[in-house]
Amino acid sequence: EIAIGPGKADLLEAIAATGSISAAGRQLDMSYRRAWLLVDEMNHMFKAPVVTTAKGGKGGGGGAVLTDFGREMLARYRHMQSVTADAIAEDLKALQGALATKQRPPKRRA
Repeated sequence: EIAIGPGKADLLEAIAATGSISAAGRQLDMSYRRAWLLVDEMNHMFKAPVVTTAKGGKGGGGGAVLTDFGREMLARYRHMQSVTADAIAEDLKALQGALATKQRPPKRRA
């Protein structure tokens, strides 16, 4: 399994912004169940949890926040993405420049 990737990083950012797993899921067009399973998966893959939750209910008071470790892990992941993008920028530009301006349709198989 993948400990952290673009989708999980987006989910963590949405949780940080909304203070809620369900609201973060809605923001990303993701079911609450899927969002919760991803958070649970990350919390169990690392030595420390990345998100903590408080139970809601009638009086409210529920929510979710990134732990200190969760914020650090997210920042490190985004930094790795940035460094990677910078490292491949020249090659990516060269490949994009080599693309045909008019794409030919794929050949049909018999």
